[in-house]
Formats: sequence, structure tokens, C-alpha cells
Amino acid sequence: MSESELRGRLEGVLMEARKRSLVGGLPISQQIAHSEAFLRAVLLEPVEGPVLELGSGGGLPGLVMAVENPDLRLVLLDSARRSVLFLTWALDELELTSRVEIVHARAEQIGRETPYRESFAVVVARSFAPPAVTAECAAPLLRVGGRLIVSEPPPEDPTRESPLLGQAPTPDRWPPDGCAELGLTPELGLRDVFGFAVLRQTSQCPDRYPRRAGIPAKRPLFP
Repeated sequence: MSESELRGRLEGVLMEARKRSLVGGLPISQQIAHSEAFLRAVLLEPVEGPVLELGSGGGLPGLVMAVENPDLRLVLLDSARRSVLFLTWALDELELTSRVEIVHARAEQIGRETPYRESFAVVVARSFAPPAVTAECAAPLLRVGGRLIVSEPPPEDPTRESPLLGQAPTPDRWPPDGCAELGLTPELGLRDVFGFAVLRQTSQCPDRYPRRAGIPAKRPLFP
């Protein structure tokens, strides 16, 4: 399949995801651009191992990342059966089944399973959950040295200067003390058109995390 054919097929797959209410109503071109920004953040350093997407839903950014970088090995995680059925169809449509895996489970579940715990070089999250929940679900899956990359909301005042590469993520969303409980260190705030927080797994996540399904959301580790 040529690059242009694959790109056209990707757009068609994402249109189908929107019809099924698995992605938002923004133009598909804008949603692809956001996913490409995710990929740029992932590739700021070499990726030595698989990448996991938390709550893949309609496959953004995972499907775009897989199409645009054939060297990445991805796992798309979702607990919703309708998302898993869609992603299964999408991988077949895009001929990605040889290097992209779908896991139908909750993040709290696979974070305690041997094949997945401490196995990933990168975890990405687009619209998964509030920061404390995302951090608790991601940290057990990351190997030491791995990165959590999370899409951040736009600045409240778009006229103010945005965070640049080299600054830490917003501490009110990613408090260092709260993240340290999970072995995570807030590392970078990135913004070009889109914003991302990058956190590093600087030590092993304690065995007590993740807590049981639903508990991270009911009793978050930090506000």
C-alpha cells in the first residue's frame, strides 16, 4: 500500500470512528495534527521498547502514530468492548496487525499483570482521566527510565506566553510530591500548537499501585 493510499485509508478509519462517537467532532485533519504532535513528543528521544496508549477509544493518537512511524510497536488499551471491536477492524483495515496489539482490560488490571507491568518505554494518554488517575494507571506499566506523555489543555489565557521545551509541567496538575509517590518525576512541559506534559519514571512504582479498579478515581493521590 502506498503512503498516499495509507493516509487516505487512515482518514476513512477516523471518519468511521467519529460516526461511532469514538472520537470528538473536530475536523479529522486537526485530530491527525494533534496525534502527529504526540508522535513528535515521543520521538524526542530514542524509543527502546513498546509504547502503550491508555484508553485508546477511536485510536487517537495510537493509529496515527503507528501509520506514520512503522518502527514503533504499540499496545492500544481500552476497557470498552465497542472500542476494542472498532480497533480490531481498524488494524485490519490499515494492515497494522503485525505490530500493534489491542488489550481489552482496565489499566488497573494490566498494571498488575506480569506481561505488562514495567514493560513499556512510553505510555501516552490523550483524554484518559484526570492527572492523578492517569499517573497511577501509567506508572506501574512503565519501566524505569520510561516516559508518560499526556495531552494538556490549552492555556486559559491564550495571549500569555506558553510553556516551552525545558520547563517543568504545570505543578498544580502534576505536583512533584504526589508524582514521586508513584516513582514519577515531572520533567518537561511542551507546547507548539498543542501542549503536553512529560513525566519520567525515575524509580520503580511501589507494589501497592495501582489500587483496585475504580479506586484511583474515587480516592486520587493528589488533587
